[in-house]
Amino acid sequence: RRAAAAPPRFRPLVSAEAMVNTDGEGADAGGGDPMCVDESAGPVVVGADQCEGARLQDSGAAVGIEETREGQVPVSHPGGGMRVRGATVEEAENEEAPTVQGSKEGAEELLLKVVYSEEEAYKLYCDYGHRTGFSVRKGKQSYFTGTKRIRTKDYFCSKEGLKEAEKLTDENFNDPHTRTNCRAMVRFRANSQGEWRVIRLVSDHNHNLVRPEERHLLRSAKSLIAGRSCSAADAVLYGGYQLGGVPSQMAASTSVTNNAETPWQDLLPGFSGITRTSAVGTGELQRIVSHLKSRANLDGMFYWDVQLDRAGRMSNFFWRDGRGRMDYDCFGDVVVFDSTYRLNKQNYIVAPFVGVNHHWQTTMYGCALLADDSMSSFTWLFKSFLEAMGNRQPRSIFTNQDQVMSNAIEEVLPNTCHRIAHWHIQKNAASRLGALNASKAFNKMFTKCMQGCDTEAEFEGTWAAMLREFKLQDNKWLSKLYKLKQKWCGALNKCTFDGGVENEPQCDSLSNIFTCIVDKSTSLSTIVAAVDKLTEDWREKEFDEDVRCCQRPLSCIIKHSDILNHAAKVYTHRIYKLFETYFLDGCGATKFKALPCEDSDTYRFEMTMQGRGSRVCTVHLNMSTMQLTCSCSQFETMGLLCPHTLKALSIKNVGKIPEIYILKRWTRDAKQWVFNPKQYESSYQECMDDEAGYCNHAMRYAYDLVMKSEGQEELRRSLWEALEGGEKELEKYQNATQLLRLS
Repeated sequence: RRAAAAPPRFRPLVSAEAMVNTDGEGADAGGGDPMCVDESAGPVVVGADQCEGARLQDSGAAVGIEETREGQVPVSHPGGGMRVRGATVEEAENEEAPTVQGSKEGAEELLLKVVYSEEEAYKLYCDYGHRTGFSVRKGKQSYFTGTKRIRTKDYFCSKEGLKEAEKLTDENFNDPHTRTNCRAMVRFRANSQGEWRVIRLVSDHNHNLVRPEERHLLRSAKSLIAGRSCSAADAVLYGGYQLGGVPSQMAASTSVTNNAETPWQDLLPGFSGITRTSAVGTGELQRIVSHLKSRANLDGMFYWDVQLDRAGRMSNFFWRDGRGRMDYDCFGDVVVFDSTYRLNKQNYIVAPFVGVNHHWQTTMYGCALLADDSMSSFTWLFKSFLEAMGNRQPRSIFTNQDQVMSNAIEEVLPNTCHRIAHWHIQKNAASRLGALNASKAFNKMFTKCMQGCDTEAEFEGTWAAMLREFKLQDNKWLSKLYKLKQKWCGALNKCTFDGGVENEPQCDSLSNIFTCIVDKSTSLSTIVAAVDKLTEDWREKEFDEDVRCCQRPLSCIIKHSDILNHAAKVYTHRIYKLFETYFLDGCGATKFKALPCEDSDTYRFEMTMQGRGSRVCTVHLNMSTMQLTCSCSQFETMGLLCPHTLKALSIKNVGKIPEIYILKRWTRDAKQWVFNPKQYESSYQECMDDEAGYCNHAMRYAYDLVMKSEGQEELRRSLWEALEGGEKELEKYQNATQLLRLS
């Protein structure tokens, strides 16, 4: 049911202490005025809802005005509080039934349950929202008079209120980001004993509710999970816990215990090559370890590791959570590792491992704290990272320019293509080349050398011309950089997948990962918590894009183009927009010349992009196998067909993208069926034959299913039933086996 979204009417409150917005999430719901209540949601009753917080002076004490029943007279009581004839106000409140506007279906638990904190109240309404199909936003609250204890708290449907200057249309009304002035809400009230109960519920919505199979994408489901982990982290981080305890058995983690008889060197193999005389105190290191152990207890797939120096002090840390492992399984073909963030106070390096997901957004795989940039530290770190990721090496790793690190990568990741990130080269150029950085002509040639040349010969010619024109033949930094050209020149890496991490704006975002959270005087334990928070923020953005892909259909710029409609169905929104740009460039701005081939099934074209000079790209298309090759090698590096190949498909009237050229990591289904080895016969057989492989696959598969069912009662119930059914089958098989042995 959808009602007309009329602007709400407001009336000022009696008291200036009444309703205040504490978190900003509901600020625009009531016109942005914290001194107003929405009268359109129901009649204004003189009592707690209207006069909460108003003061009545009696016997020199401030007494809160409480809601009274019809025919009852409020009387001030010298013992404090307000009394209704025959009962105290608290007793009267406890006897009241909550006011319900709309259907009570599915709300029984919400209406009857008593909770004991604001967090529990929020979770209770979120659970109700997940079952019903809507997301939740926090609203305004009032306090007990003269205190900071919450008296009443409102929570709203996320589509409550209206956004300024946004017009409601049939197209955007059910968009998850559009406000529709929905009236659905709940109000909790706390009594003096700290019991929170629902006193008002508006259950009807004026918009479509989310389908059951999409409810795990609701924003408040994600926020609730993030909130729980952050609260636990804060409690451990600042609680001063001592070292000790045993990590989760499921987690492949390394822990430090307080057993005096067991030396740390035996528990933690691998030592830093130098003895640290760091300013980091024992208490600071204890907080880090306690935080990581707490995360391991909450997350069965959390992994963390510590390296000791020769004096037995903890020096280097690495950690990643279960979600980081899942993301690496899906998108770990490209890794960006940055070790340029150094804290002055402790002289520690904060080094994240990141990549790009199927929405072309930054995603966190893991993070490290390094006491130094020695060979032993980097070697230990890359080995720990590799172990944490199931010993699967990435195809490419992008780092800052560091010879020691490069040596460690060659030793630990021999099958990975090591690249020096362009953003790091440009940062160094700013300090090494002085006034030349202001020259547009130099910057144009320097950028072309990095990623604008098609062939090695073109690169060599451009580099030589740049040195000649700007008299840089004796520049030592450029000479050293030239010797490393294989690690940064695009023309020499045309067959290496990079996922577009060197393209704008992705390059800009990856080059400034920690600038928002790393203060050089920040403590290590605060950095660890800040990294976790940043990771949650990134995942929140991914979650928003997942919702957008599920709930908002794409409109193709050419509505009746078969290949664009096919791309819109398989790719995520952002990747589709890239594909659409390539398609338009290919079909609208590309000249072609057909050339003869010996094979009757193969066609060869020479393509020239308009406005790109005389550059010619050669495309081969085999119509029987649908195999495509292009001399520009964009598919090999980015995983998307280039304008030239799309032009060739258009010439031959091919209306679909060939399946072999749809890279799963860019699709909407990038995270589906990743952990089920049955989709690949070889993987399944390998998994069944190898005990360790079977255990590893089974745990990751189960973890993925648990994460997908989180926050949804129906899915949790289905998963439990499936597990119980599997357990019964196992018991049946074991009993039959035992009977055979006995006979």
